[in-house]
Amino acid sequence: MMCFTIILQVQFGRRKEGVEFYEIYYGRRQAKTKNGVTRLVFSVICILLEVIFIILMFTKLNRYAEAVNLLTRVVGVIVILNMYASPVTSTIKVPWILLILMFPIMGLGLYLLVGLNGGTEKMRRRYQKIDEQLLPLLPENRKIQEKLQQKIPKAGNISSYIHRNAAYPVYQNTDVTYFDEAAKGLEAQLQDLAKAEQFIFMEYHAIEDAEAWHRIQQVLEDRVKAGVEVRVFYDDMGSIGFINTDFTKKMEAVGIRCRVFNPFMPGLNLFLNNRDHRKITVIDGKVGFTGGYNLANEYFNLTHPYGQWKDTGIRLEGDAVRSLTVIFLEMWNAVSDKDENDTDFEQFLPKYPYEAQQTGFIQPYADSPLDNEQVGEEVYISMVNKAEKYCWFMTPYLIITDEMTHALTLAAKRGVDVRIITPGIPDKKQIYNITRSFYHGLVKDGVRVYEWTPGFCHAKMSVADDCMATCGTINLDYRSLYHHFENGCFMTDCDAVLDIRNDLEATMKECREVTEKYRVGRSAYLRLGQLFMRLFAGLL
Repeated sequence: MMCFTIILQVQFGRRKEGVEFYEIYYGRRQAKTKNGVTRLVFSVICILLEVIFIILMFTKLNRYAEAVNLLTRVVGVIVILNMYASPVTSTIKVPWILLILMFPIMGLGLYLLVGLNGGTEKMRRRYQKIDEQLLPLLPENRKIQEKLQQKIPKAGNISSYIHRNAAYPVYQNTDVTYFDEAAKGLEAQLQDLAKAEQFIFMEYHAIEDAEAWHRIQQVLEDRVKAGVEVRVFYDDMGSIGFINTDFTKKMEAVGIRCRVFNPFMPGLNLFLNNRDHRKITVIDGKVGFTGGYNLANEYFNLTHPYGQWKDTGIRLEGDAVRSLTVIFLEMWNAVSDKDENDTDFEQFLPKYPYEAQQTGFIQPYADSPLDNEQVGEEVYISMVNKAEKYCWFMTPYLIITDEMTHALTLAAKRGVDVRIITPGIPDKKQIYNITRSFYHGLVKDGVRVYEWTPGFCHAKMSVADDCMATCGTINLDYRSLYHHFENGCFMTDCDAVLDIRNDLEATMKECREVTEKYRVGRSAYLRLGQLFMRLFAGLL
């Protein structure tokens, strides 16, 4: 049944950062490498073979159709009742219920394969085991938490939620630098990478074996020669059209340890629906980078597939880097039980003297689809709920739950200035249509929507009341909020908060405001088409 998942993903045009299935399948965009095309062709062949197998299986079972139909409907009712009682948001449950009722066999097959979301029990146990070793190595920082609670109560409440439910503490003694362009972040990374003395950890959803990465690789090779341990970790689906299959071997050959998250195997990988969307660089446990950009040319405007590319990031130096290190070590060690994993985590968590110039509160955190806690979404909702003056967002995709919609509109109704920036040039027209289908429900209640006209904005940021902000990898869409491994950074009372606010304010001047355009109703045809895609977007 995995074939149906892939087919649906193609039909709805869902973008995977680093590869665009719809355009590849229709020949409008070539893969960046010859071998990337080969891998995709092989995957398609595997999927077609599986379709043939399923058709043959059901034709042979034709004589037992009535019994199979009865059994399927009984199982379907049981699954629906269990789903109805689950704590999952109704925005996710309702499409599954409709699909099972309309197409019992296919619906049940898809649900049992990918709808349960969160991988296999074996995968859950593996991550739990690693977290039980890693998370206790993070400091409690109760005094810092209490200080934040007293100084800015509304930010303190959000910080407390993150610590209690994701186990990542809030820090001070950390300097933050905000980059309003990914290219600026890349240049800063190159400078810091060249200074590494002990280890370099890099984890990215997509890596392209091209100009930007080649600059990074040259520095990494130099550091390896100097005795620095270098590790690179990437998501296979995110990078499938960007690199050759021998990329890992190439890295290992020059002394760079390399691992792949969840290799793409059509029809065989039950964990396919969950991808590693995190973007992290850690240098010696002292300096860390995160943000929205991957390590591919388009993110740095070296290529322009969708006009100008808007992406952002942050640099951390100081105590808070410890959490980024733990986030990386979790994924590196949990990805496989066959590779040689770390036994001494503390060697990568050194304590060293550092005196930050800034006094703000910094809280890097991670989100996982395995724990049934939607940390990314809850942080966004909490910021909206706590906002008193304004709350602004930038996101490449806007495909949100009823809970998020309610929070945004309620804030606007009580007088909060709620604004959302989305791309002016889409990377996927189908996803763009789904994004726009949410505009009317938001703007009619006072939310203002802007589209960035120069091109595609890929940044994932939020800011509220000049006192708190987030920057990281978490989009305002179902995949980021419910299916992917993600990471972000909650910041309070620091210069980066105002930097993000100023950048969003400047970006809006380059946007067209579409609030009034979407305040009126849409045609029945458009509404029907958009709502159909929107209904099932959460299943993908």
